[in-house]
Amino acid sequence: MTDGAAARTAVLAFVSVAVAGVLLRPAMPIDETRYLAVAWEMWLSGDWLVPSKNFALYTHKPPLLFWAINAVWSATGVSETGARLVGPAFAVLAILLTGRLSRALWPEDAGAGPRAVLALSGLLIFGFYGGLTMFDAALAAATVAAMLALLRAAETGRGRYWALLGAAIAAGVLVKGPVILIHVAPALLLVPLWAGKRRRASARRLVAGGGLALATALGVVALWLIPAIVAGGPEYREAVLWTQSAGRMADSFAHAKPWWFYLALLPALLFPWAWMPGLWRAALDRDIFREPGLRLCLVWGGGALLLFSLISGKQAHYLVPELAAVAIVVARLARDVRSTVMVAALPVLLLAALGLGVAAGLVPIGKAADLVHPRSILVVWVLLTLTVCWLAIRLGSLRGGAVLSLGLLLSFDLAIGLTDTRGIYDTEEIAKAVASRETDGIAFYGQTYHAEFNFAGRLTRPVANPRSAAALAEWRAAHPGGIIVARSDRAAPDWRPHETIVFRNAPYAIWHVADAPAPEPTS
Repeated sequence: MTDGAAARTAVLAFVSVAVAGVLLRPAMPIDETRYLAVAWEMWLSGDWLVPSKNFALYTHKPPLLFWAINAVWSATGVSETGARLVGPAFAVLAILLTGRLSRALWPEDAGAGPRAVLALSGLLIFGFYGGLTMFDAALAAATVAAMLALLRAAETGRGRYWALLGAAIAAGVLVKGPVILIHVAPALLLVPLWAGKRRRASARRLVAGGGLALATALGVVALWLIPAIVAGGPEYREAVLWTQSAGRMADSFAHAKPWWFYLALLPALLFPWAWMPGLWRAALDRDIFREPGLRLCLVWGGGALLLFSLISGKQAHYLVPELAAVAIVVARLARDVRSTVMVAALPVLLLAALGLGVAAGLVPIGKAADLVHPRSILVVWVLLTLTVCWLAIRLGSLRGGAVLSLGLLLSFDLAIGLTDTRGIYDTEEIAKAVASRETDGIAFYGQTYHAEFNFAGRLTRPVANPRSAAALAEWRAAHPGGIIVARSDRAAPDWRPHETIVFRNAPYAIWHVADAPAPEPTS
């Protein structure tokens, strides 16, 4: 099979696994359910400028993801499946753009683009987050587009490429806010370091071009931001312009997580490629600072890693856009190397052995045992995982690594879909129980409500979230026909619930206010 055919097969496999994940997994609380709720309320209100969550201003994220979901719904009607395919669509766009960037970096190497497509498709963490209704795949697509425009701008100095860079930065801002600058700024500021002889633009033109890019980005973002802050009022204006940008960035240097957090995650973030000895040998044999393309990837990936390590707010998915840089490096290193997948398969084989132990009852897993019922599915999962490992080892190199990652993702999706995990994490049961009573009032008590049930129940009114017993009592007095949702093992009403539902592997219950005992008379 040629590199091109392998890349096309990888994209098709990535799409198939992502679609299977959408069909097999429920929308996972609290992130996916929250973003579906925001998109649903945008659809319900018709307001595409100012997002809301639980019918209150939602200032944590810009609207591009919600626009994309609503655009899909405009064509298909409101559906969970349609909405949840938006994230994978952005992931596929990021994969294709990564192939194009790799091809632009090494035009003399016909296989550079296809190998990069294969390498990004085969990164386990990219496949995982790329299948979710989150912002990271869209941000990755915007980041790669920015790098492609920056490369052309540095090579030619032409204004149109600087403008395209600005448009890509604007897209990133509309996806997730100013954080796009952390992903793009190191490469933009260090063009002379990585571009080398490929740079045709003078230092003066680089400065002018960077200014044009930023002006373009500000202009595009302003098309949404100015009307939004006018429509959203003072509260939205303050939150968007300060609290959710400069304020959050300043607060994030409180070192809530150690600086080495991402370094400790690198073996997982770079699986399976970091587990393939042949790629390491190729890296050691090559002067990676000699090629502008590899220098760009090091500045891009290394700069973001450094900056995010200095910021206390750390999550694994923050570095998803940098996985494209990893894929390009891997694609270049794999040009003349065929590496074994055996080492990468070892942790997967150990995981399969653990699964077999759980299925046989030899490994106690506590409350998690409820998630893997029926346990016979675990045996099927182990057999599928072993088959994936065998095929990956047999194919070897990039194709084998991609099979290992995508096969593992598919096996986990099947395990979720065929065990009680799906029902336990599905919001549908509670949503159906409360949706018919929303005119009487719904309260979520005992913990913060993240709009978990708003989309599944197609709610058209806010769910109250009283924070204390006194606030709950006041809400009850105002809603004598209302219902209360809470975890029965935490702060909860003191009378018998109407029904109990297991959700997120915890006991949730529904209380009817009308069932509450009358207060005892005072003498």
